[in-house]
Amino acid sequence: MKIKGFLLGHFLSSSPITRISGNSIFMSNSPFFFSFRHFCTKSVSNRNSHEKIGLGNIRNSDDALSVYDDMSRTRPLPNVKQFNQLLSRVVKLKEYSAAIYLFKDISCNLGVSATEYTMNIGINSYCLSNRADFGFSILGWFFKRGCVPDVFTFSTLLKGLFKENKINEAQELFRKMVKEELCELDVVTYGTVIDGLCKAGNVAMAIELLGIMEKGRRICKPDTHIYNMVIDGLCKDGMIDSALNLFDEMSEKGIPPNVFTYNALLCGLCNLSHWEEAKMLLKKMIGYKIYPDVITFSSLVDALCKEGLVDEAEDVIHIMRQQNVNPNIITYNSLMDGYCLQGRMDEARNVFDSMSNKNVALDVRSYNILMNGYCKKKKIDDAMHLFRDMPRKGVEPNAATYNTVLQGLFRCGRDTCALKLFDELQAIGLKPDFYTYCNVLDGLCRNSQVEQALLLLDALERKGGYHHHHIHYYNIVIDGLCKTKKVCAARAIFSGLASKGLQPNVVTYTILIKGFCKNGLLDEAKDVLLKMEQASVLPNEITYNAIVKGNLKGGKYEEAAKLFEEMDAKGFSLDASTFELLLNLLGETEQDPTIFKMIQKLAPNTLKQKL
Repeated sequence: MKIKGFLLGHFLSSSPITRISGNSIFMSNSPFFFSFRHFCTKSVSNRNSHEKIGLGNIRNSDDALSVYDDMSRTRPLPNVKQFNQLLSRVVKLKEYSAAIYLFKDISCNLGVSATEYTMNIGINSYCLSNRADFGFSILGWFFKRGCVPDVFTFSTLLKGLFKENKINEAQELFRKMVKEELCELDVVTYGTVIDGLCKAGNVAMAIELLGIMEKGRRICKPDTHIYNMVIDGLCKDGMIDSALNLFDEMSEKGIPPNVFTYNALLCGLCNLSHWEEAKMLLKKMIGYKIYPDVITFSSLVDALCKEGLVDEAEDVIHIMRQQNVNPNIITYNSLMDGYCLQGRMDEARNVFDSMSNKNVALDVRSYNILMNGYCKKKKIDDAMHLFRDMPRKGVEPNAATYNTVLQGLFRCGRDTCALKLFDELQAIGLKPDFYTYCNVLDGLCRNSQVEQALLLLDALERKGGYHHHHIHYYNIVIDGLCKTKKVCAARAIFSGLASKGLQPNVVTYTILIKGFCKNGLLDEAKDVLLKMEQASVLPNEITYNAIVKGNLKGGKYEEAAKLFEEMDAKGFSLDASTFELLLNLLGETEQDPTIFKMIQKLAPNTLKQKL
């Protein structure tokens, strides 16, 4: 299809997508250009010999540079096809910065006539580097060279935008492609958009696009791959019935499902504990001679372990081996996690140790799972031994590793070791994340170091930004102050939240109400409840239980009964500890009419037994 220049020009000028005009992406101050130019200079100086390397033997960016150096010195220059092959090889090696540098040098300095294929590689390299905006600037080069962007060009840009989670920009580009007929759309283009929408959680729009494909031209009819994307998206959103209906539609239209189709459905059914349906689907799958693969079995193992059915998960692994399907690291990690969730640490450790014997390389998640299990059982020494063993086994701890061990140390009362570890985390160049700060603040408060927690909170305030300025941090510290009977300080922090641009949530209000109640300040607790409702923050079951219990303990039975009526009208129930308190008060108060009436409404049969 011929694309009119003015249409593409209109697209470039009117698109909301960031556009870099002219040759700015190729200027020497480009971050890609600078970093790789520095690397290339270093690499050239480090080469001991100028050995010949064939295109097929390129293993890294050093090899690519060596080949490029040879090609650029050859006279006459090799044709553009050979340079394209070099660029493609570099992209395949995921050396995107290198590909961008070479693309720039080939296009601007070497005097080689870049083709559509060359420029598409350049766009792809930018998009894979999460710089789709630079990719768009190459579109202008097409017309300068008398070339026309094709469906691959625009599909690559679409994929780049979705990769960067720029959903609105991707949708706008697709609309322009359709409306202005920028290229001949194919099934790959539709697949790119459908996949991006599903991953962004917009499955409804993906289904709408699927319907458009069904009504369109034959070359754009959806295939198994397209249906798999939508079915997987529906399953991940918990819409299993819709996914199964779409699966039935595939059969009706003669589109054959494959192992990926069944894997998505089985995973969706298992995550919702629809075991019988999953079993039937598995039988159907095998009946059609579509055999389960490692993903199928691993999904079943993971779902069973999350349900606490670890022994059944072991049976699945036994079946895997019978079917000559080898469990992988994901399978074993899921099984180990299942044992840890049940506190069966010896069995979890056996799984961990057995992986090395089965030539399955342990990863950071393997260590994190086992350490988390040990920390939950307060076996902190076992967790620390694993933690210190990681570097020796060539596994680098990540932020999640440190967060797990920090939490374990604090909960075992080893706050000094925890704070040293917190310093170590930062010293090795890892950035503390939201969970790190939560663990440290909570650990300090648990270990009666609320003043230290306040100092950390103050430091976080000065840093600013999302990770350093979050309502949950204040909730932790307010709770710590309330538990140490420093309710005035807690109230002061609560009162200052608005000036910091933070809105108290239901947890914040509930913590303060609970703190006032525990300290006998019932009027203040009631005042917080009123402020909560004025701020349009709805109290939940925990909020009501806290204030009802506080009034019962404080002897304000009429107020407790009134609040109980209010929570009952909203569909909330008393928790076990509040109900137990009521029963005890019934005996202690010689059948106080208010207490008697509350219990009578709650459990008349229990009342008869008590009397």
